[in-house]
Amino acid sequence: MFESLKASINLIMDEIAERPADRHVLQEALREKIAEMRTLGLPVPEDIRRLEEALEDPENDEFWNDFPV
Repeated sequence: MFESLKASINLIMDEIAERPADRHVLQEALREKIAEMRTLGLPVPEDIRRLEEALEDPENDEFWNDFPV
């Protein structure tokens, strides 16, 4: 289950990189996957936790400017 959720998160991140205009919709999907990991009691990897923190900060344009495209 952990690997499946992590793969889903990676796919969403790829979509964000490919479709930055849809970032806000995709961010919500990403938040849902992270919440699902927590609900199942699975560990949230550090890189995903940092991404979640960046998503929570609407002023974090620097993160999105550096996001790989």
